Amino acid sequence: MMRTAVHSPDDGGLDDRVPFLARLEREDRSALLALGRRLDFTPRMVLIHQNEPSSHVLFLVEGWTKVTAAAANGYEALLALRGPGDIVGESAALTGRPRSATVTALEPVRAVAVEHERFKDFLGRSPAVSFALLGLTADRTRAADRRRLEFASLSVRERFAILLLDLARTHGRRTEEGIELAVPLSKQELAGSVGASREMVQRLLRELRDKEAVVTGRRAMLIRRPDVLRRIAAAGPAAGIPSPQRPREE
Repeated sequence: MMRTAVHSPDDGGLDDRVPFLARLEREDRSALLALGRRLDFTPRMVLIHQNEPSSHVLFLVEGWTKVTAAAANGYEALLALRGPGDIVGESAALTGRPRSATVTALEPVRAVAVEHERFKDFLGRSPAVSFALLGLTADRTRAADRRRLEFASLSVRERFAILLLDLARTHGRRTEEGIELAVPLSKQELAGSVGASREMVQRLLRELRDKEAVVTGRRAMLIRRPDVLRRIAAAGPAAGIPSPQRPREE
């Protein structure tokens, strides 16, 4: 199901989470997808491998994926979640460089693969689509800038609370017991998303379980007390902003 466009509260523009295909007119969207071939992926299957040469871009039609990048020391960071309507692999297509990240299916995923040359030729003939892609790139860059500022000004505890609230809002299913996160993420992936160690995330989850704010299982989480997370997240601005070079650990 295609997500609808929303607006960022700070600038009146498109939010970075508005997927690429949702930014296009129906005719352009249909014409672009008609250029490719359908691919199906099972859960935990890799769609794109980091550092590999690329030959195509992928348009996600159904299902959610995670985008991760691994550092030389083995640390893996969760960069984003991409779902229906999103485009992945476009940077390598436009620059000719190897893939910058790994994209893995979190659930059954259906995608359309379009070869690089066909994609670039389509962009050359479709200014509106080119501007939509440029706008998406700009929105994602601004989101990354906000994320870096957040990392510098908030503690890991505060960042983690904000992450869980964001996941609950965008990927949560409301149940009688609370809000169930619909995307299966490991502790390492959660840690990579907030720039923390796995041990730190384990400790934070233990604290939240003690407060009866969350219930955790293997790659599963139920948020029972979002008010507790909101109080933790709200503590950041009141505590002041530390030096960007030395973000607080807790």
